[in-house]
Amino acid sequence: MYFSFILIYLVALILIGVIKTRKVKDASDFALAGRSLTPWVLLGTMIATWIGTGSILGNAGKTYNTGLAAIMIPLGSLLGVILLVFIAEKVRNMEITTVPEIIGNRFGDTSRNLVTIALVMAYMVIVSYQYNAGGSILQVVLVDEYNQPLISMDTAVIISAIFIVAYTVLAGLFSVAYTDVANAVIIILTFIISLPLLWMKAGGLSGIESAFDTSGRASHMDFLGVFGPIDIINFCLPPFLLILGDANMYQRFSAGRSGAGVKKATIYFVFGVLIVETLIIATAWVSSAMIPDAENGRHVMIYAAKNILPPLLGATMITTIVGIIISTADSYLLVPATTIVHDVYRKYINKTSDPKHILIVNRICVLLLGFIAFWVSKGFAKSEGFFERALYAYTIYGAGITPSLMAALFWKKATSTGVTASIITGVVVTLLWKEWDWLTQVLPQSSFSFDEVLPAAFASTFVLITVSLLTQRKNAFKN
Repeated sequence: MYFSFILIYLVALILIGVIKTRKVKDASDFALAGRSLTPWVLLGTMIATWIGTGSILGNAGKTYNTGLAAIMIPLGSLLGVILLVFIAEKVRNMEITTVPEIIGNRFGDTSRNLVTIALVMAYMVIVSYQYNAGGSILQVVLVDEYNQPLISMDTAVIISAIFIVAYTVLAGLFSVAYTDVANAVIIILTFIISLPLLWMKAGGLSGIESAFDTSGRASHMDFLGVFGPIDIINFCLPPFLLILGDANMYQRFSAGRSGAGVKKATIYFVFGVLIVETLIIATAWVSSAMIPDAENGRHVMIYAAKNILPPLLGATMITTIVGIIISTADSYLLVPATTIVHDVYRKYINKTSDPKHILIVNRICVLLLGFIAFWVSKGFAKSEGFFERALYAYTIYGAGITPSLMAALFWKKATSTGVTASIITGVVVTLLWKEWDWLTQVLPQSSFSFDEVLPAAFASTFVLITVSLLTQRKNAFKN
């Protein structure tokens, strides 16, 4: 049943992609859906894009490990969305296509190129763990009578990657946006129905408390005292920085029919994120009371769908999770492809290409990036969990790009030199803090109680402000 539901859903997606392909006449249609999206379509595609593997597997898995206190994890993304309300209309009225274009128009080509590099790096990591998540689900549903996987994890990831890339190539944002609306509705309805059923199955609050006590996880009932201030910063700052500067959101702002409609959709998006993230964590928390072993707890939502919920509802939830993964992967694959074509190919390689030629190049770029993301997924296959991988990718982007993007939109004193230095600093500090073991021999051990997000974001912002003010004064003195 589970595989049949997923198969029907995937076939439906392909059919929609084929139908929407007829509307794609040029690169603008492919990347921005012809700037035709209504507020409700925008709302659906923003919810489905943001609520991805980081939420459905990452935050849910973290909830299994920490308990009720995990309800604080989405605070960063929620605050970021609230701030986007004051940005959305401005971005739509700028008539831009990509985030590097916003920064490049203000600070020059060097900044534009650095943003492009940082964006592609971060988004390839994000797409890579969507592949891994899709493969994990295929392994769960494709089992024999002894509950053993019928395909290897490598094969499952390959199948997942091929479908995601093929679907993105078909119609770009036209196909992604409209199926996202259906995905968003199904996500919300599935969790609204599932949560009370799981609550009753767990025996209500007393049953949940008893289960946690029995399994030695009594702290899972605690809301306060589980996370310290450093933990909250480590969990909340990366998604805050990502969503505040997320090129996916800015692309959707640009795809809106009007500035007023985009702002309206973003206001509703605040409530959408609050509702869906809370439902996911609450569902994972209740389910974890009925899952004593950590191995199954890693994929708490998938396990609950297959082993705890009624079969029909469980199959719907698993299909919903597949939809979430595909939607997020498509979006994070489409954006860097559009960025490379718009900010590199059309600017430096072929400035006079006709729209149909650019459309072909865009699709080829999706294919190439899809392969790169698969190569990255191989490196991540046996590394940390989805939650940790999500935070890493968010930090590369958030620390490297978001401060400069906010400066481009709102700070008149920012200079191109300051922005260039900030982008390089944010990305380099993130990579060194995460990957260079030599730092542990140089810095005090207490420094590493913080993940890479705080030092990277602080260094990036500090350099942006300091270098901008210094170079501004230097230019003023010369004049």
